[in-house]
Amino acid sequence: MGSRGEPGGAHRPARPEAAGAVPEEAALSLHGANADPSLRPQRRSLSRTFFLVLPVLLIVFGIYYDAATPALYTALPMFTAAPLLAAPVYTTRGVALTGAFATLAVFLLRVQDADLDEVEGTTEAITVVTVSFLALLMNGVVRRSGDQLASAREIAEAAQRAVLPEPPDRFAGLQIAVRYEAAQAGAFIGGDLYTVQDTPYGIRMIVGDVRGKGMGAVSTVAVLIGTFREAAEQEVTLEAVARRLDHALAREAGLRRGTEDFEAFTTAVLAEVVHEGRTVRLLNRGHPGPLLLDAEGGLRVLSASRAALPLGLAELSTEPDRTDEAEFPLGATLLFHTDGLSEARDAEGVFYDPVARLRGRVFPAPSALLTLLVEEVRAHTGGGARDDMALLAVRRPAAGNGTANGQGGTGTSEG
Repeated sequence: MGSRGEPGGAHRPARPEAAGAVPEEAALSLHGANADPSLRPQRRSLSRTFFLVLPVLLIVFGIYYDAATPALYTALPMFTAAPLLAAPVYTTRGVALTGAFATLAVFLLRVQDADLDEVEGTTEAITVVTVSFLALLMNGVVRRSGDQLASAREIAEAAQRAVLPEPPDRFAGLQIAVRYEAAQAGAFIGGDLYTVQDTPYGIRMIVGDVRGKGMGAVSTVAVLIGTFREAAEQEVTLEAVARRLDHALAREAGLRRGTEDFEAFTTAVLAEVVHEGRTVRLLNRGHPGPLLLDAEGGLRVLSASRAALPLGLAELSTEPDRTDEAEFPLGATLLFHTDGLSEARDAEGVFYDPVARLRGRVFPAPSALLTLLVEEVRAHTGGGARDDMALLAVRRPAAGNGTANGQGGTGTSEG
């Protein structure tokens, strides 16, 4: 049998109406719910556009292929693939229109060839209709799953704001920035924690990492944050605050033993920035030491003068806590982090070294420092971080830049 002529009306399914039937918000909703946070916006946009136009391209190419090849060859796989590919990214109306256009294309091509009454032509038309119906069912399942995922994300966001609220950029004379990067895609909170609070004794803060993961770790975070907020206001020293945290973890572990998981083993560093003066006090309980970056690019690791057991293990040690002091000059930035930063590994198992990466660099604001760290860790790990990462950067602004001590409000803010 010779080549088929090109049907005059068969090109109608390829016109832009099919693409226009796909609302932008549908694609945004779907991709926004599942997108890897390490992807750049441009990459997400290109990927979304490709999947949106692919069903239309399949129909257009199917029409051309079917019209330009001998009857022995058929474009049926392309016409059936179009509604299936549209199912997860189009709206219900868009999937229905895609299936209708694919069916119309098959119908017009068979009319053109005068073989619609043949078994093969009828079978092709029925196949496309059946696949289009299945695509509509798939679309309904995907949309319901998307709604459930969106609801779960809203709950997770609310939980994060309640447990780890973000502090203001300017707080009691200091510049503050925080970032929480969960290793699990789509997660908002895990076993890392931070909070900042203005107290009569200075600006107090804690950054910690709970052993384990899951809801047991989240429960521990909630207990630690709640206890710290209260103890930071009441206790005169950081040692007393740490004792309150130990007692709270021991009490909760006893209450929850046998009923649910509760992770009482938490590495943490407590800090106190003196209101008047240029001193920071640190109490480290088995946590990575904070980094002090000065205004000229110098960097120093504020390691603990004596090793100490993590919070929750105080009964195993006879040594009392010891607070260290360090100078916190104007223009300097304190960087607190969890081991999700220092233990981030690349494909060869090489750890990311924040000391080597940051030494000699100057940043205009704490937020710029954290943004760079997050981007570099993503690049270093290839977007596959294995552990959560919490970052807290605190800068004592240089004199004369409009953020002197006391400006930016007082009171209490947890972050």
